[in-house]
Amino acid sequence: MYFIAGRMAAALLAFAPVAAVAQLAPSAPEAATGRAADRPPVHAKRHMVAAANPLATEAGLAMLRAGGTAADAVIATQMALTLVEPQSSGVGGGAFALHFDPAAGGLTTYDGRETAPAAAKPDRFLKPDGAPLSFREAVVGGRSVGAPGAVKLMAHLHAKHGRLPWRKLFEPAIKLAEEGFPVSPRLHGLLALETALKTDPAAAAYFYQPDGKPWPVGHVLKNPELAETLRAVAEQGDKAFYQGAVAAALVEKVTKDPVAPGDLTLADLAAYQVAERPAVCAPYRAYTICGMGPPSSGAVAVRQILGVLEMADPAGLKPDSAAAVHWLSEAGRLAFADRGRYLADPAFVNVPVKGLIDAGYVKSRAALVNPVKSMGAAKPGEPPWREGRAHAPQADQVEFGTSHVSVVDGEGRAISMTTTIEDAFGARRMVGGFLLNNQLTDFSFKPEEGGQAVANRVEAGKRPRSSMAPTIVFDKDGKLYAVVGSPGGSAIINYVAKTLTALLDWGLDPQAAVAYPNFGSRNGPTELEAGTSVAALAPALEAMGHTVKVLELTSGTQAIVVKSDGLWGGADPRREGVALGD
Repeated sequence: MYFIAGRMAAALLAFAPVAAVAQLAPSAPEAATGRAADRPPVHAKRHMVAAANPLATEAGLAMLRAGGTAADAVIATQMALTLVEPQSSGVGGGAFALHFDPAAGGLTTYDGRETAPAAAKPDRFLKPDGAPLSFREAVVGGRSVGAPGAVKLMAHLHAKHGRLPWRKLFEPAIKLAEEGFPVSPRLHGLLALETALKTDPAAAAYFYQPDGKPWPVGHVLKNPELAETLRAVAEQGDKAFYQGAVAAALVEKVTKDPVAPGDLTLADLAAYQVAERPAVCAPYRAYTICGMGPPSSGAVAVRQILGVLEMADPAGLKPDSAAAVHWLSEAGRLAFADRGRYLADPAFVNVPVKGLIDAGYVKSRAALVNPVKSMGAAKPGEPPWREGRAHAPQADQVEFGTSHVSVVDGEGRAISMTTTIEDAFGARRMVGGFLLNNQLTDFSFKPEEGGQAVANRVEAGKRPRSSMAPTIVFDKDGKLYAVVGSPGGSAIINYVAKTLTALLDWGLDPQAAVAYPNFGSRNGPTELEAGTSVAALAPALEAMGHTVKVLELTSGTQAIVVKSDGLWGGADPRREGVALGD
């Protein structure tokens, strides 16, 4: 029997036979209202899955119960998320995954990030007068779509680490697509706020009623086109997605877009490959924290934040204290300054990862923090072993188009995977029952700054910089301790750093850690989550020189902690997630 705690159990039972967890609105996090205050962590003895929707979590758990591995569970979860959380991830997007196997090979990281078409040029998001498009102008249509990597990544994981038959992993999602699932409060709320999705006839017909209103909460939504797509991939493998009818329909959708046609080709899809990259690992107190390297900036930035925090007096950095928010925010300024200058696709730019996470360099950056006064905007540092081009950062987004899955199986294997279509509902274009990504808008719109080429500019075949930070933590003996990650655009970095601080420094359980109020800085204002205890710290922080912004910070963190008595899991109450295990 699996364990569901507190209000989550009631919510699931109330929606039987198909589960959905109630949330009043996408901008009303449960953690801010106290509705999750009584939810304990989920406990299991053998295995566990934590994902952003209970139906997806159940799909992954079913594979573990059938004797599958963590990889099998992640694949089934991803396919279900394509259906039940279409605004956030799916087969039309990409992902980063960390895989740990204590018996064979240790830790491996996999890059399933989207790539720019071969025809892409640096001026892709510039107007005729040379000014950059607005983010919204750039997102909608085929121009923003990169070659998706999620399906190829799933096939790669299965070939390397799977056990169950490939076809079986698609069964839960295909069944849900054919029989339908109830529209959740979160999906309904985001559809009500969305405007551009209706400009695509396929998306409008699927997500909205004939009168233009989104389907109501509880409406059973069926997706036979997605079932057909998934069945083709289940029977023929990933080639069914990257070649043949699915690929042809995808390319036609992109290139014949009436608003902003793109230049993705069948050759671009056929050429896509998953990259295995070195993990970025660094010590933090008694632990070792590992994450995804470039083109993700997540692990480097999280390492820098925690490395700076390690220089502070831990006794003074207590939860709900201005000192804790100050130190984490100042550390965030320094990390984001370096992120903006140095991080990009390592196939195109020499990224000084070794220098950026070097203990001596991080210590020198920590020395810039004044314990009682904010530094304002930080400047990038000069890490050792650096070379390459400067980068001009563009505006960072807080988005809803990403999801995270954490899994630990019964043999100690673990996966931390962050998966995305970038913005909520991606490019607002639907084909084959799934939404297409707008991942190319993660590139810098300006190709040059100050006469220098921008590191994260658009280039053919390039992977855009990401902030996704799937993380695996090991204890002092090198044993698996925690599997963590979150969606949230560039704010992912702060969400993950906060959660790790709560787990490792404050001793919070995983549910309390993910639900703890969000805060931090992306080298701009100090951001405090509205309606939470940290928002009350604004006057104290302003007295320390912080420019404070109180806003909704809707993370979706999933965490699993391994202890001597089993697995303990937490799912972010700001979304509809749940951790389940046996």
